[in-house]
Amino acid sequence: MYEQVSHSLLNAILDDLKPEIRRQDLRHFYTRLGANFYAIYSLFFKLYGHRDDFKQQMLKLVETMAKGYIDRSAELEQIDIQREKDHNWFLSQKWVGKALYTTGFAENLADLADKTGYFQELGINMVHIMPILMCPSGKSDGGYAVSDFRQIDDRIGGLDDIRRVAEEFRKRDILLVLDIVLNHTSDEHEWARKAINGERRYQDYYYIFENREIPDMFEQAMPEIFPESDPGNFTWNADMQKWVMTVFHHYQWDLNYSNPEVFIEMLDIILFWANQGVDVLRLDAVAFLWKQIGSSCQNERNAHLILQLMKDCCQVTAPGVLFIAEAIVAPVEVIKYFGEDAIIAKECEIAYNATLMALLWDGIATKNTKLLYQGVKNLPAKLERATWLNYVRCHDDIGFGFDDYDVRAAGYEPFAHRKFLIDYFSGQFEESTARGMVFMRNEATGDARICGSLASLAGLESAMEKDDPELILMAINKILLLHSLIMSFGGIPLLYNGDAIGVVNDYSYQDDTSKSSDNRWIHRPKINWERAELRKKQGTVEYTLFNALKKMIAIRKETSAFADFNNRELLDVKNEHLLCFIRFNHERPSERVLVVANFDANPQYLDLDVISTKGINAYAQFIDLYSGNKPAQFDRRIVLQAHQFYWLSEL
Repeated sequence: MYEQVSHSLLNAILDDLKPEIRRQDLRHFYTRLGANFYAIYSLFFKLYGHRDDFKQQMLKLVETMAKGYIDRSAELEQIDIQREKDHNWFLSQKWVGKALYTTGFAENLADLADKTGYFQELGINMVHIMPILMCPSGKSDGGYAVSDFRQIDDRIGGLDDIRRVAEEFRKRDILLVLDIVLNHTSDEHEWARKAINGERRYQDYYYIFENREIPDMFEQAMPEIFPESDPGNFTWNADMQKWVMTVFHHYQWDLNYSNPEVFIEMLDIILFWANQGVDVLRLDAVAFLWKQIGSSCQNERNAHLILQLMKDCCQVTAPGVLFIAEAIVAPVEVIKYFGEDAIIAKECEIAYNATLMALLWDGIATKNTKLLYQGVKNLPAKLERATWLNYVRCHDDIGFGFDDYDVRAAGYEPFAHRKFLIDYFSGQFEESTARGMVFMRNEATGDARICGSLASLAGLESAMEKDDPELILMAINKILLLHSLIMSFGGIPLLYNGDAIGVVNDYSYQDDTSKSSDNRWIHRPKINWERAELRKKQGTVEYTLFNALKKMIAIRKETSAFADFNNRELLDVKNEHLLCFIRFNHERPSERVLVVANFDANPQYLDLDVISTKGINAYAQFIDLYSGNKPAQFDRRIVLQAHQFYWLSEL
């Protein structure tokens, strides 16, 4: 009966569509709308069915999807159809990503389009261009305080430029990834300005209160995101004489998704960017989308319903577009952002594997894999048609939000271990070669995060300052070790701007008043293209790193066992310095790759007898796919040098 109600409403909506929509050729749209409408109706009713204007808002939602479909080009519609036929296309091992700021990699979007050859040279075929939308100068939060969701920062370029980038990428089979900031706007956004001017409709787009009574109720359970620079979760607006929820920075106003108009506005923005040729949309801060008094206002059930509804609506209009969930939360929570279906990702097809990233850095600091093994073992299984985005560094800080149970199981006391990691990566630990900076230390809890480039955290900056070839080689080997694991773990590896040529910390941000208070800018470098040319000169650090990663990427793309079909088995090798797992071809399980990595600064051995119960022949001979060499074996043991890795295939 309930489904009959939804279809009755659908028929009424189709009758009420604007004439200019009804006149269009909407064959594929109607097919997809019919297939998805019951789910869309159910979710929309669950979220907004209590409202008197439910039916009007439902009509507006369908019109928004229809308009997005009409505006979609024939070329993009054809891509949609191809991806619908090959629905596992993004699980292939051929995808390798790179994240960058436009002005960090190039001068602007036009220059970036001209430098597309660099991505092909390295083997990159998915490029995440960090936020490019209009933000107020001096309070942009690195591009995440958006003042206009449809206008590109004119210092970077315009819509024609991003369309050209998209076109260049499509010619070369490179996926374009852009950000949509779902949780908040800048306080200079048109909606916020109208709210400040007293328009009640737009005040309802945000969480705005006359006094502190309700904010204080929220604050009792809400943590602080930036306790040093922006303590608390509410900001007093003197023009309105009201309090506004600002979970991140005081100039970022949280959107109120209990208002269906907000949802429809943001869906319209998602479809707008999908129609500019974006293949993958990174949805920022998705854990914060629903606010509930008495909760932390993170990972709320309705936040997941919002994402499920967005995915269903996008499936109708632009089914070839993927979502990335930017949810830096505990593994048991992040796995939920794939959705509830046993197989199909009903929220986001891709999620950041922040847990693996932090665990890898723990292995570098401790020189062992005790916590890394424990964390990977307890990482929840993902859905079959979803995948991880695996990375070593990104534009943001590193948080060590491990599960305390895992930390204790690894033999550490949680508070003391996190303090050790902060000290190690900020260079305060005696044996550390890392050059990081402490970010957002919370004196009340002792919690803190770390900033710094991959090369500097791995010890390359200090090694080069000392001009010590041995230390330089050690840092290079650490960088390659970390990348070997994100390439082979299962998911899409994501490199960060500058990491392929060993770019170290950029301290120039300290001289820029708009950036000096945020030390995350230390690892948001601007590529020196004269130095980048050294990637072509033998004997340089740039050459060594670039060509090693280029080779690694090429081998990954040829290795079907590295596709992501839940085809990984973690192995306990009885050596706390080694991480070891098997990757197998999901169609031909006998085709396997044994991945092993040594996190110690000393040689270690892999005892094949220990893992022979997992189908590994202890007497077999192996070849390393990366080097092409046969590793030395003695008494059924394989030796790994300091920070060495192997991708082993049985001969």
